[in-house]
Amino acid sequence: MKKKELDSSSNESELSFSVSKNLKTIRSDRGLSLEKLAQISGVSRTMLNQIELCKSTPSINILWKIARALDVPFSLLISPTEKESSVVLKQNEMKILTSRDGKFSSKALFPFDAQHRTHEFYELRLLPGSSEKANPHSPGTLENIVVNTGVLRLTVGKNNYTLETGDAILFEADHPHVYHNPGAISSIMYLVMTYTKRTE
Repeated sequence: MKKKELDSSSNESELSFSVSKNLKTIRSDRGLSLEKLAQISGVSRTMLNQIELCKSTPSINILWKIARALDVPFSLLISPTEKESSVVLKQNEMKILTSRDGKFSSKALFPFDAQHRTHEFYELRLLPGSSEKANPHSPGTLENIVVNTGVLRLTVGKNNYTLETGDAILFEADHPHVYHNPGAISSIMYLVMTYTKRTE
């Protein structure tokens, strides 16, 4: 097996473990049953149980649904327990989440020590001709996207925007939104997600 494949397998295993532990902790702290979380998140009880047993690595969409239902930053679900004052993010150690069809990926470019994090930084990749639908995030959430390579067609609610290389947009992400790549090459984008500050 090639080193890249080993690294990918190791990262996926670490991600599954982090999500499993964090989800169980958050759900337990809030006194939520699997049935209740399934009801409010739209993720099946079976899938939630598989995630908590560390038998399944959830897709981006599933994690967003869970984070939205729990009203927590996305990073809180995938953050490891260790905390460092300074963290070097090696490329082969960064957590990458993909859509179910593999055409959209999100690479976290920030450390996950984030109990009260209000900002997150991602690299997004979208293959030519593909789209990714995002559910509304928590009220007050903002997305700031800059297109590094290619073209992005963004739909936010009823509004459509076409962004080319070097263009940027800031929008309220508590509405349904869709990323679409109409070009012939992959779109590479950088995203800063800003949450409202939690008081708990």
